[in-house]
Amino acid sequence: MMLLATALALALSGSAQSQHTATPADPKDYSEPADPQDQKPDPQDRKPDPQTQNVDPPDQSADPQDQKAEGKEPPTPPHTGIRALFGNLGEDVKHLPAMQNVYIAAIGGGLALAVHPADQTFNARLMSSNHYVNAFFAPGKYLGDTPEQVAFSIGTYAVGRLRDQPKVAHLGMDLLQAQILSELLVEPIKFAVHRERPDGSNDLSFPSGHAAVTFATATVIERHLGWRNSVLAYLIASYVAMSRMHDNRHYLSDVVFGAAVGTIAGRTVVHHEADYWAFTPVAVPGGGVALMVSRTRWNR
Repeated sequence: MMLLATALALALSGSAQSQHTATPADPKDYSEPADPQDQKPDPQDRKPDPQTQNVDPPDQSADPQDQKAEGKEPPTPPHTGIRALFGNLGEDVKHLPAMQNVYIAAIGGGLALAVHPADQTFNARLMSSNHYVNAFFAPGKYLGDTPEQVAFSIGTYAVGRLRDQPKVAHLGMDLLQAQILSELLVEPIKFAVHRERPDGSNDLSFPSGHAAVTFATATVIERHLGWRNSVLAYLIASYVAMSRMHDNRHYLSDVVFGAAVGTIAGRTVVHHEADYWAFTPVAVPGGGVALMVSRTRWNR
């Protein structure tokens, strides 16, 4: 976990350092010395052109890829201390009833209901007596456990604070807030639904907390670093969800809705002004409802 936190810190610091790299001079800008006879001052050359006095040369030092990545990052808050951490968490709770989260919850609930008939048979297909299969899924229960995820978030936050990198500290702060918010959402639902686990160990099966916290982490990374840099996080989250079914601790519908809860937590804590998704139900002629998804961006 600490290695992944350090890798995220280096990824963020690298993008900031690339903006200060000097652009090498173009060999075409150097010309041969002019003939002394051609250096006579021309009276017309002494008159400044009013159209070119206040025109600044175009800035060619910025990398277009850096500008694109910068535009996709959420705004870094001025403070990333402990007080800001818990102060922002209170604001995040207020943003939970947003319609965007309602749509995500509706989609997650609909998908969980759709796969519910396969709950009894899906786990049996994943469970295996093969030693290598069991060894492959064994780390899942640790990767998706709350203490490990919180340790990863605190590690990222600590790296940012110690190295004086506000963007890294901001990422760690949002990761930690997403873990706390996931637990605030998952635990009440577990006790309210009171669904028995597949192995009969207790009645806290729905939704999967492991799926929720790992998908919350993946969503926060995607919101900060872009989808390309979050592919590994989403693969790990999917692996953890499958391991919970392989271990017979959750049903398929448990992990599906848990992933939706984690996505809600991750998107709620990252205040992304330049990226907004809207889900609008639209009536279909002849009966039925379609879901229209739109994406709006603003330039900062």
